[in-house]
Amino acid sequence: MTDPLRLLFVDDDEDIRAIIGMALGLDGALEVRWASGGYEALRMLEDRRWQPECILLDVQMPDVSGDKVLSAIRSVPRAVDLPVILLTANVRSGDIMRYLGLGAIGVIAKPFDPLRLASEVRIMLEQARPVQSH
Repeated sequence: MTDPLRLLFVDDDEDIRAIIGMALGLDGALEVRWASGGYEALRMLEDRRWQPECILLDVQMPDVSGDKVLSAIRSVPRAVDLPVILLTANVRSGDIMRYLGLGAIGVIAKPFDPLRLASEVRIMLEQARPVQSH
């Protein structure tokens, strides 16, 4: 049996956090934790006791925007390659290209389908995984 995938999701909206928590909880192979804002997420990354293997990050938050959090994550040496998926209602092609340019591996549009959220995250992680040569 493999270890569960450690996923951190970050959203300032309590109702959205509850929906995301329930949606990701449907996948028993995920170990999920959450943060209510960008600064809290960055503090969690400093704690070496539990390190996420993926972050699902809301873009529009009052304390600090998701794109700024993503830039801060990319400046942490041990998190430079940490897969980050952005969650946003801003899904125009220009927005998506900017997010990918900042280092996100993908974008999930709000509103999202809670029943498909975990599988969407897994698909993006699989597509972002570098091809291994033999």
